Amino acid sequence: MKERNKRIIMIVFLVFALFAVGGKLLTSVDDNSSLSNSNSKNSQSQYTNQNYSEKHPGINITTENYKQYYEVKGFCDRVVDGDTIDVSGVGRIRLVGIDTPEREQSGYENATDFVKSKCLGKTVYLDIDDAKNKDKYGRILAIVYVDGYNINAELLKRGYAQILFIPPSEFDPNQWT
Repeated sequence: MKERNKRIIMIVFLVFALFAVGGKLLTSVDDNSSLSNSNSKNSQSQYTNQNYSEKHPGINITTENYKQYYEVKGFCDRVVDGDTIDVSGVGRIRLVGIDTPEREQSGYENATDFVKSKCLGKTVYLDIDDAKNKDKYGRILAIVYVDGYNINAELLKRGYAQILFIPPSEFDPNQWT
């Protein structure tokens, strides 16, 4: 009888462990809990389909106040190209609203080098697109802020990128130029 009880306890424990671990593994980036920030300033960092003006009424994100509105931050450990970076603990980020030259195209090195100089090895702050969180390749769509600068807008202003507006998006890159 004792042997049977031990087996039952072991089975119950294994089932519980599988549910606990499986739930963590299956949590996606779209889940609020995986992207929420413990920073109390960031209590608005919920994924909703609210448009940007409802989320931040009358607020223009500037170099002075961007930290108040970011949804997640992380360490940029790789720059893939001028409009794609990898952020530890978050994943692959596609800079929303812009398009930089691809490998073998003129301007690729300039755009990539600029993003490396601004992001690589630094903490980046991400304002994730609430209207559409990911692109067709599974990359998170976001504005990337570093040292008070909207990197997406800086790429446009410096001529390293072109506007690429794909609705739905809460961000209008035409306002950055």
